[in-house]
Amino acid sequence: MTIWDWMKRRSKQQRKKQQQPRVADSYLDQAPEELLTSNLEETIQFVTDLLGSSEDFTLRRLHVFGEHPAVMFYMSNMNDKSTMNTDILKPLMYTPDHLVGKPIPLDKLRDILLYETLYFNKVASITKRSVLIEQILRGGTVVVVEGLSEAIGLDTAQVEKRAIQHPDTEQVIRGPREGFIEQLGTNISLLRYRLPTTDFHVKTMQIGRITKSKVAICYLKGIANDALVSEVEKRLSVIDIDGVLDVGYLEQYIEDNHHSPFPQTQNTERTDKAVANMLEGRVIILVDGSPFALIVPTVFSQFYQTAEDYSERYLMVSFIRVARLLALAFSLVTPSLYVAIISFNPELIPTEFAVAVSGGRAGVPFPSAVEVLIMEASMEVLREATIRLPQQIGGALSIVGVLVIGQAAVSAGFVSPITVVVIALTTIGSFATPAYNAALALRLLRFPLIFLAGMFGLYGVMVGLILIANHMLSLKSFGVPYITPLVPGSFQGMKDTLFRAPLWSMKKRPSMLHTPNDTRVGKQVFDALKEPPVNTLDPIKVGNRKEHMDHGISSPDHGDSSSGDSH
Repeated sequence: MTIWDWMKRRSKQQRKKQQQPRVADSYLDQAPEELLTSNLEETIQFVTDLLGSSEDFTLRRLHVFGEHPAVMFYMSNMNDKSTMNTDILKPLMYTPDHLVGKPIPLDKLRDILLYETLYFNKVASITKRSVLIEQILRGGTVVVVEGLSEAIGLDTAQVEKRAIQHPDTEQVIRGPREGFIEQLGTNISLLRYRLPTTDFHVKTMQIGRITKSKVAICYLKGIANDALVSEVEKRLSVIDIDGVLDVGYLEQYIEDNHHSPFPQTQNTERTDKAVANMLEGRVIILVDGSPFALIVPTVFSQFYQTAEDYSERYLMVSFIRVARLLALAFSLVTPSLYVAIISFNPELIPTEFAVAVSGGRAGVPFPSAVEVLIMEASMEVLREATIRLPQQIGGALSIVGVLVIGQAAVSAGFVSPITVVVIALTTIGSFATPAYNAALALRLLRFPLIFLAGMFGLYGVMVGLILIANHMLSLKSFGVPYITPLVPGSFQGMKDTLFRAPLWSMKKRPSMLHTPNDTRVGKQVFDALKEPPVNTLDPIKVGNRKEHMDHGISSPDHGDSSSGDSH
């Protein structure tokens, strides 16, 4: 055999290997086009061979109208038994009054069952074996009649679900109290309830070779850019994995930079937040089985904004946003600045404060960098333990960890009191960041900054911050620069970043989304705001009633007692 023949044989074997089924023993992938036959026993044998070993699989034989042999397939734990008995079995087994005593030809039986007998709004005719199996696996009911080459599928799935409640991960003081749940149909209905418009479109696809999870792409036609919607569909359509158990699986496949610590998609449990982003021109991705929604595209400023920011007046919200950004800065740079100043630039500390710091650090056996790293690692472990423990004891552990362990560490001389204060400020700052995944990125970046500060002092801190800023400038989310509207600059976008301008002044949608319709505030609003307010109930105009005495309308010189009434 020549080398050329060996290479051709090898290439042929590789192609044959690639053509093999991706999932072993998966009928739905191996034979998706096989058709049903009119032989009832053959269909029963086919279904029982695939599903008969499952305890919850049910096969119920019957005679349609007392004369046509038939069978009903369903999963017993995914259907309501009273509905099965009342709305399926009873109509099938009893002949309708207008057909009693009349012969029912076999070629008319299918139409009679679909349009005159079964009390279901979601009824479909099934011709393929793979569709029949999938209907059963998804909780539906399939009826097969002897002599008919088409089965009847009924959407009878009824799975227990939790009630709609306030999202635990996004608490607000003022705002709606409803959040997404695991059922996709319920989540879409929550969006539809807030968007009663024909422009609200939903596109669905199936992802996951085994789980076959239903994924929904929700957007507003005419507001969301069509190219963005197409790009979202394209990125989702190429995902080929065994299963999708949460929307986070999709997030890791569709983001632009897979190695960045910063999230390039935003997730939310809040329906009002999802709707608000759709009104700006973004796309929402939902997955059946996940209570979270993905928002794309995303910029960094969204991660320190909350849904409550738009329910309160702009002056109060702007102050709170500045506080959040200060907390964000504290959580990122405070430990590294402390290490740099203590180790390299103590002359920057005021004299009185330097004496107090040096006294607190007396007897500590570790350098400041090692000391801070030990405390940071301890806080991360404590935070993770608090999250994973049951709620009843998680709060107690956090209090014990912060008070008892911190005080014991200071008393034992392992750390200085000022270090405990620095770590406390850092931890509180990370808790003030609304988005958990963005706070997690900042927690991760603290450690390389501490290393740079311990080796190079303030120069190392500045180099680290420059590298972080450069990385953020290079990031994009579906083509949108991550630091928008700062870079590139946008005057309209600046109204909703560090400060929040009044709602009536934000008349345009974000320009970075290139929406077909960028106007969201009508011109008549500005005309109305230019007019002076009408004080309809001004006491000077309508009079006043006091102590059961009527006061008339005051005259212009009402301060002069001689010109008014005396009482």
